[in-house]
Amino acid sequence: MNQYSIWRYLLILFVIVVGIVYALPNLYGKDPALQITSSRGFELSADLPTNIDNALAAAKISYISQEKQDNRLLYRFASPEDQLKAAGVLEKALGDQYIIALNLAPATPEGLRAIGGKPMTLGLDLQGGVHFLMQVDMDTARGQQLDRFVDDIRAALRTEGIRYVSVRREGNGLLIMLRSTEDRDRTLNILRTDQSLQGLNIKELEAGDTFGISATVQEKQLIALQQTALKQNITTLRNRVNELGVAEPVIQQQGADRVVVELPGVQDTVAAKKIIGATATLEYRAVDESNDPFTAAQTGRIPPESRLYYHNGNPILLKKRLIVSGDQLIGASASFDQQSGQPSVSVTLDGVGSKRMLDFTRNNVGNRMAVVYIEQKSGGRKIEDVISVAVVREPFGKRFQTTGLSSINEASQLSLLLRAGALAAPMEIVEERTVGPSLGADNVAKGFKSVLIGFALVLLFMAIYYKVFGLVADLALFANLVLLIALLSMLGATLTMPGIAGIVLTIGMAVDANVLIFERIREEQRNGNTPQASIRAGYEKAFSTIADANITTLIAAFVLFLFGTGPVKGFAVTLSLGILTSMFTAIVGTRAVINLIYGGKKRVRKLLI
Repeated sequence: MNQYSIWRYLLILFVIVVGIVYALPNLYGKDPALQITSSRGFELSADLPTNIDNALAAAKISYISQEKQDNRLLYRFASPEDQLKAAGVLEKALGDQYIIALNLAPATPEGLRAIGGKPMTLGLDLQGGVHFLMQVDMDTARGQQLDRFVDDIRAALRTEGIRYVSVRREGNGLLIMLRSTEDRDRTLNILRTDQSLQGLNIKELEAGDTFGISATVQEKQLIALQQTALKQNITTLRNRVNELGVAEPVIQQQGADRVVVELPGVQDTVAAKKIIGATATLEYRAVDESNDPFTAAQTGRIPPESRLYYHNGNPILLKKRLIVSGDQLIGASASFDQQSGQPSVSVTLDGVGSKRMLDFTRNNVGNRMAVVYIEQKSGGRKIEDVISVAVVREPFGKRFQTTGLSSINEASQLSLLLRAGALAAPMEIVEERTVGPSLGADNVAKGFKSVLIGFALVLLFMAIYYKVFGLVADLALFANLVLLIALLSMLGATLTMPGIAGIVLTIGMAVDANVLIFERIREEQRNGNTPQASIRAGYEKAFSTIADANITTLIAAFVLFLFGTGPVKGFAVTLSLGILTSMFTAIVGTRAVINLIYGGKKRVRKLLI
């Protein structure tokens, strides 16, 4: 008897219904939208929606809806024309404090969104967007590392009471000048035993009445520094883009010192540059308490060991010597001070940073320390702002709190900058490309057309050649396509043109299993078996061949995914998912329908195959 138990039918029905539900969001398209975020990732002010509404109303521009998502506002418009007009109006009304990015927002109904329904993520070639190739400035990274060695060596010598003539950078190395052979021997011992000073090639020098040590950074240390700087920059860029709310960004390493950044759906290159080009670094510096900043600002006479900054409109002098920088920061979160109840930011430093912070705070209780936010704008322009000044109440190292903040909102803003703003080395955009939405739409249309033609030809062939069984295979093929789209949507896989090629190939392979089964059934009939026995034998005997063919293809797809780049990986993903869904629909799905037509207690004399 060819008959499934009721639970199998219910399972197949459940899978098909879930597939249809999660494939539906792809039918609704996307709305032209504006995404509004703070230029530094701050929380949005409470009166921002009112200001936007007033600006749009004054320009007689209406929008479909407004949504608040995390730290960004999303406005949907009826047409691209309204979107562009609104962008121009809001750029003038909001100024540089906010980023207004042109975007495409999925028009999925609220009911589907409530259960996690979302359309497939389209790649840059299908959706349009911007592509940047960024170069990491490794020379600056090496220079920063040498500066840290200089500061660490000076601190170590002061701790041990060793008087030195000078500790300075000399080309690509360090030069330490001392007063006696005893001081030099003690310094050499420090350089060889202090864990924070490992990775130096050390050489003794004789120079008249002074005794010198030359040190260069080991090659393996420079390579490790380069790799660490690149990894941290990639992580920082990803955090910054995610905090600013750009959907599905692609940020990956290319070569030894380059990073590729792709932002699908972002139509405005200028806005994208603001997001990506305005990467930032943080520095903790001591406040110069011995000189008057107002006098320095008025006369222009700045002490040689200090630099002039401004905080809340007032001048402030900060020491040139760096305490710690943002690349030594592990984490930051907004909180309340347990003693005063005032808003604060809890900061965690790595091992090297915590040692340097402890050394500084131990000797500067009661003095002030400032956080300097350095933003590298596109075009090489650099902006330095003092974003926080706090008094050191007691010595601290690895974990500490930054206080002196006016509100928990300001604390959240500062913690966001600390988390997303630290770059191990400066970066600059060396290449940029924009894929327009019209080109992306053209690619989508061509891809859809290729899928449709391939689908229709396979449907026609199967219906003509295998009759009723062919129509059942067509039904399974349609279910396979629905399940494949649903899986791509649920998993958040990015669909590209190679991915569409994988779908077209899957359509052809999806009926391959049915061809094997149907030919086996016909062979069993030619051997004189009854229709019922032929159906059962066809499915059972063809299974091993089907499994072997699909498993070998899955292995090939896995290798493509493992060793391939972005487009090849997209092809491998759709091919792998297509194989899994086709095996389910071709073996389980068609058997269920065939059982309903011919199975049970029905007496079948002839199969229409």
